[in-house]
Amino acid sequence: MRTIEHGATATARTITTRGTAGTARATAVPGLDLVRVNDCLWRVVRPAGELVGYVELFSAPGGTRYRAKRFLPVQRRVLIDGEFWAMDDAVECFRTH
Repeated sequence: MRTIEHGATATARTITTRGTAGTARATAVPGLDLVRVNDCLWRVVRPAGELVGYVELFSAPGGTRYRAKRFLPVQRRVLIDGEFWAMDDAVECFRTH
């Protein structure tokens, strides 16, 4: 994976992409927290620590995109839920399931 050099900021409802990996923990959607893993990846967890999935930042033709990846614990795998132009939209898809 290639590191994307930028200072992009998600909307105020979520978190910014600046900071040290693992230290940023913010509520994005009621009942879900985002934990920063690295510059381009956030872990989506419930407040009790249960893993829900990941949001991945990546470069695509036309700009920066966010990929929502849902963790399926029974199958022990990750399923791509979708790709979005806004981090809010990527995080919101976890609330609907």
